[in-house]
Parts: sequence; C-alpha cells; structure tokens
Amino acid sequence: MKKGLIALLVIVGIILIGYFWFKGTYNSMVEKQEATTGQWANVETAYQRRADLIPNLVNTVKGYADFEQETLTQVIEARSRATSINVNADDLDPSQIQKFQAAQDQLSGALSRLLVTVERYPDLKANQNFLQLQSQLEGTENRISVERRRFNLTVQDYNTYIRKFPQTVIAGMTGFEKKGYFESAEGSDVVPEVNFNE
Repeated sequence: MKKGLIALLVIVGIILIGYFWFKGTYNSMVEKQEATTGQWANVETAYQRRADLIPNLVNTVKGYADFEQETLTQVIEARSRATSINVNADDLDPSQIQKFQAAQDQLSGALSRLLVTVERYPDLKANQNFLQLQSQLEGTENRISVERRRFNLTVQDYNTYIRKFPQTVIAGMTGFEKKGYFESAEGSDVVPEVNFNE
C-alpha cells in the first residue's frame, strides 16, 4: 500500500510541476505578445500624429497661390493611402508590416518633395506657422523612428522567446506565431552620390 501511495504522489508531483511550468511559459508568451501589441499601438500613434499635422501643413502652403498644386495633391493622396492601411495588432506578420510601411514610405517621399519645393518660396519658408509645423513634423519623424526601433526590439524579444526550445512546442500548440519587423526601405543602404560640378 505504501508503494502505491508513493507512486501516486510522484505522479501527482510530476503533473503539478508540468502544469506550473506550462502555465509559466504560456503566461510569459502572453506578456511578450501584449508588449508587442502595446508597442505597435505606440508606432501607430506616432504615425497618426504625423497624419494629423499634414492637413495644417497643406493648408498653410495652399495660402501661397502660385505653389505647385501637383506636389500638394501628391501629399494629400499619399496621406489618404497611408491612413487607409489598418494593421490588426494580432496579425503583425511580415507582409502586413511591409504593406503598412510601403504606404508610410510613400507619404514620407511626398512630404520630402513638398519640403524641397518649399525652398523655392522664401516668404513661405519665413512664415511662422509653417516653421512651427515643420518643426513639429521633424519631431514627429524622430518619434516614429524611436517607436519603430522599440517595436523591433519588442518583437525580437517575443520572437526569440517563442522560437526557443521547449517554448516552441507550447507556442505551436497554443497558436503563438512569429511577428514581423520594420525593415529599411529597399535601396536605403546605397549612399547617394553628390556631384557639385553639375
């Protein structure tokens, strides 16, 4: 009878150890996944701040009658495309991140063209409202960069955790999947050539 009781206690002990290990591992995955989701919200907030600044910037520039309308139209259309891309925080796979990033990159390009075009308008460049909006936009671009970097670090922590053994077994059983990263735009590794002789 004692041997049966000892065997039963050993089995119950093994089950309890397995349960607590599984529970701890699963809860750690949930925490890391929620950290990733929270950081994604910070990224979206930074991009939304930029999108909210653009109408004011465009309206300030529109006040200059001879300003190039095509440039303004490109910014407005790029903003519309960028704000129409919604990525579900639960589905942050690489293709969704890439789609979101592509739309944001188009908007960044349109804004860059707008700011280059402004150089030809000294009165606009001196406009206090424009200068303030430009400064806010620069600050927002810095925030976006910081939030994207933090997001990538959070995703790296999550992805590393769920891919390690034995967590990978639990992740596979419970549906935890690898998340996507923000990556550099194609061609950003090429240094632009500057030629002052032209």
